[in-house]
Amino acid sequence: MCLRPRHMLDVPEETADLAKKLFPKGNLYLTLRDELGMIFEDLDFEDLYPRRGQPAYSPARLALITILQFLENISDRATADAVRTRIDWKYWLGLALDDGGFNFSVLSEFRKRLMTHHAEHRLLDKLLLICKMRDLVRAGNTQRTDSTYVLAAVRDLTRLEQIGEAQRAALNALAKLVPDWLRTVIPLKWYDRYRQPIYNQPFNKAKAGSQGTLQDMGEDAFLLLQLVTRGDAPPQAQTVAAIEHLQHILGVHFTILPSGPCLKSAEDMKSLSPCAESPYDPEARFCSRQNHRWFGYSVHLTESCDEDKPHLVTLVTTAPASSHEATHTQLIHQNLTEKGLTPQLHLVDSAYVSGELFLKSKQHYNIVLLGPPRTDSNWQSKSVEAFDLSHFLIDWDQQQITCPQGKVSRSWRTFTKPSGVAYIKVRFAKQDCLSCPAKALCTRSTTAGRNINLPLKEVFDAQETMKYLFTQEEIYTLYKKRAGVEGTISQATRALGLRRTRYRGLVKTHLQHLATATALNIKRLSNWFNAIPRAKTRVSRLAALAKL
Repeated sequence: MCLRPRHMLDVPEETADLAKKLFPKGNLYLTLRDELGMIFEDLDFEDLYPRRGQPAYSPARLALITILQFLENISDRATADAVRTRIDWKYWLGLALDDGGFNFSVLSEFRKRLMTHHAEHRLLDKLLLICKMRDLVRAGNTQRTDSTYVLAAVRDLTRLEQIGEAQRAALNALAKLVPDWLRTVIPLKWYDRYRQPIYNQPFNKAKAGSQGTLQDMGEDAFLLLQLVTRGDAPPQAQTVAAIEHLQHILGVHFTILPSGPCLKSAEDMKSLSPCAESPYDPEARFCSRQNHRWFGYSVHLTESCDEDKPHLVTLVTTAPASSHEATHTQLIHQNLTEKGLTPQLHLVDSAYVSGELFLKSKQHYNIVLLGPPRTDSNWQSKSVEAFDLSHFLIDWDQQQITCPQGKVSRSWRTFTKPSGVAYIKVRFAKQDCLSCPAKALCTRSTTAGRNINLPLKEVFDAQETMKYLFTQEEIYTLYKKRAGVEGTISQATRALGLRRTRYRGLVKTHLQHLATATALNIKRLSNWFNAIPRAKTRVSRLAALAKL
């Protein structure tokens, strides 16, 4: 398909007259068409199309239709029907009353084109650009960020299902690519074992003998890998993505011994890093955090929160569920700077902050990263009587620490973590600690003295600054604004389906989140233009009675 850019003309007269009659008091879509126009232009997507070919449907309209689809949380078929039948949609899209619309498959083709050219961010960026031009959002403001879980569009698998489905997916992929070769090499029993999903198999429902079934399926999978790498195997069989996933799963669940593959115990599995569990969405991850367990992704929403402006989502970041919030802080600041929306103050929870991040945010982006410092996880900090770091006197010039009993540390060495972060390890003499009368309050080691890990001095000073800030009443009052982003997540979840991805894969899920965030902004802009005040936090009747 090729693109022939067209200028988006005014709304046809017949469409406008009928829309005004049907909605005499106005409508969300009528208001936003009058205030913002079409938002998108065909030229915004000109680089996504070849110069020759069949004329394509207007990408400007498709982009807006995609936003409307996620605004109402409906399917592609229902969206195509709405374009044909709904007057308010025709009004915003500038379509004639007799416009027949398009086949619903055009929407998925448009999304694929956006992802292929890494242009999905244009859905949100163009709306933000218009808002910047109208001074509805600006740099140097206050913004806040929080994250929530997103459930994958595939099943959460047990160990048996992970191995079995990886094998089944590989067999199905090979059956499609090289059916004649596969028919001649696989055992007949595999047809019965892998023709149906593993969760429907009788042996999956019976706990007895499941360990043996795991071993049997593992041996089947190792045999398949041997068949694929044999000299008579088709070369393209080894490049199948499902075969690569099968190799990965086997490496997670089995140990190769001289006698053959051996299934790892459940205890050994607990110490492993999160892995790709499903062959149907290998980018989704399992995560357990704060007594909540899910399989899929996480989404980080950043929004402006100035009182005199509409609260608009400025950035969306989608990541596998196993990624920690702190790994996204600098990326969020970098992306906001590239958009020209660098905040002066960034409100986050403790998962996004550290002394190093506080320091880098100020040095690199001139952003004040405000969030409560993380609590010390050492057992000493959890006991009132024990000696945590605050009981020790640090002498940075002499590179030594004095303990509460007056003993001075014996070594001060700098190390670097695998992540590249430098830290200082301080050790006290064994003889000083083991003979100390206050040993029980300081260390539980019976073979060595107390060890203390410190960040570098500038990072340590940043941590102390963060702690000091949250002792100030005015800072604590300012930080209360951060709680508002939870209302944004609630609105996006309840009204727009944020916590369930429609698609498989990180890129597709991110596109959904971008479209959802843009739809959320459109709702808020409509309320802003119509002077509808922001809803207050709901309080139960009993809670309200307690305040009287």
